Amino acid sequence: MTKKLWNAVVAGGAVAVFTAMTAAPADAATGGVSYSQLSINGGKPIVIGIQETVRVPVTFRMTTSRTWRWAPVVYLYRGKGDYWESDSLRSGFGASDDYCPTKGKGSCVINDGWLSISPTVLDANGFAGTWKSGAYLSLPKDDDVSTDLKRSVQVQRATRVTVDAAPEPVVKGKTITVTGKVSRANWETHSYQGYGGRTVSLQFKADGASSYTTVKKVTSGSTGALKTTVKAAKSGTWRWNYYGNSTSGAKASTGDHVIVWSGVRVMHAR
Repeated sequence: MTKKLWNAVVAGGAVAVFTAMTAAPADAATGGVSYSQLSINGGKPIVIGIQETVRVPVTFRMTTSRTWRWAPVVYLYRGKGDYWESDSLRSGFGASDDYCPTKGKGSCVINDGWLSISPTVLDANGFAGTWKSGAYLSLPKDDDVSTDLKRSVQVQRATRVTVDAAPEPVVKGKTITVTGKVSRANWETHSYQGYGGRTVSLQFKADGASSYTTVKKVTSGSTGALKTTVKAAKSGTWRWNYYGNSTSGAKASTGDHVIVWSGVRVMHAR
């Protein structure tokens, strides 16, 4: 299967941006070009950290009576959608050309497209939040068409959550202290920083159980620190779970297993 990155690729693997014209207020149809069956990341928020490039799945169907010069690309924007300005989220778009050839006419289906977004192009935390989506189709004689896809997308800063439950093991009825930290990606410094004032759920999964249950909720300190105590009742795994907000992704910590025992040591005769 041939794969193409329809945005130009420049030295060093960076993706060159394209110019997106102002999107017209239409129902995913502009200038004789229409789009349907659109899905961006399966309707889920796009969560971006500080190092890893995020590859966002995109599918759609494009229909037009016009001949196109290049297959359509999808982009995210705010305001007028000029991709060269800060209103556009700089990214690359690619897909196979099996169902949407580089040059064509009529309709085509993109069922394996992707938006490629690198954290290195995010230099402001204000990029987190709601973005609009558009599609850009290049036609002969520079008669290009940009279409508002009428689909909003949440872009969020990634979060990290850690956990430590102690002591291990512990006598039944004694106190378990559960600590941890919630931090959030800072796109301006490209580092993770403590995320204070967050409500985070302490969850427990008993040995043999298939799911976690929430035991209590704790608010993180100014540095993102988490700390609480519980009584040891049974062996199982503890974790912190942060459910996110409009600008921050949801994240659960890994689990920390604690064995609870009776405290009675059985002496065997020799």
